[in-house]
Amino acid sequence: MSQALPEGIDQFLATAGWAGAQVEPLAGDASFRRYFRIRRGENSAMLMDAPPPGEDPAPFLRSAKWLDANGMRAPHILAEDATRGLVLLEDFGDVRMREYVDQWGDDERAVYRAAIDALVDLHRLPPGPFLDYSLSEYQRETRIFLEWYCPAQSLTVDAAGFAKAWEEVLSQLLPRQRPGVCVLRDYHAENIMLLGSTEKQGLLDFQDALNGHPAYDLVSLLQDARRDVSPELEAEIFDYYVEQAGTGADFLADYAALGAQRNTKIVGIFVRLWKRDGKPKYLSYIPRVWALLERDLCHPALEPVAQWFDANVPMQLRAMGGGEWPV
Repeated sequence: MSQALPEGIDQFLATAGWAGAQVEPLAGDASFRRYFRIRRGENSAMLMDAPPPGEDPAPFLRSAKWLDANGMRAPHILAEDATRGLVLLEDFGDVRMREYVDQWGDDERAVYRAAIDALVDLHRLPPGPFLDYSLSEYQRETRIFLEWYCPAQSLTVDAAGFAKAWEEVLSQLLPRQRPGVCVLRDYHAENIMLLGSTEKQGLLDFQDALNGHPAYDLVSLLQDARRDVSPELEAEIFDYYVEQAGTGADFLADYAALGAQRNTKIVGIFVRLWKRDGKPKYLSYIPRVWALLERDLCHPALEPVAQWFDANVPMQLRAMGGGEWPV
């Protein structure tokens, strides 16, 4: 992706009080947003470049302001120009949960518990100013698997049966997610910044927030597409969440259902990132995600979906972690 500076950046920074600051491009992610670190002397900030029409910073701004107003540690908004897609943010530094726990393995449990503490705080808040995580949205996400994974593997599948199986599973949990909690939708070790022992953890990548089921962000954290979380740690931290939050009898079933839904979607997204966006590195994550999906499908609550996979996706592909990729 081009690291040319955003159009209008000098005027924007001058208006924000950062005239003459040094601008350093940062590595990108799976989106088309770009990030720059802004330095002036000992002070620094982050610049998000999300230019319309391909990007829209308005959902990020809405979510960040709501989280900040409710005591969560989203980055403070220092300046914004939504028309140009420029947002100047508080700089959370470089200590990301992913790299920290990979380097300091003895702290892994404590760091994951802290991530749960933040999640419990979030789930104690009333629903935010967001749309509901509806059945149609769950279904739209799972269809990404049909739209990208299946053609890439030359599979002809029962699309109507796929939708019916997911509706049978997900309709069971919809009443249990009302009135809902704020679901960040991408809550994992690469989107959590560690700000120090006296600070809450910093949250990133929450622009797609919806009001939904409390198990969704929990499964996003513990069934991480990009980092191995051992089954033992997953079980321990799951139990810690249940202890701190208090949950109903069906919570484990809902956790498995949302894990399967999310992992099915992610397999499709990672293939799409390769085929459409020219980012083949995401294919290397698919075997991990596929293994998590297989575990989720073993739960009795997933029987209709498990039967669909058994009938439509050959075991040879599944045994290879989703298959091989000609890259």
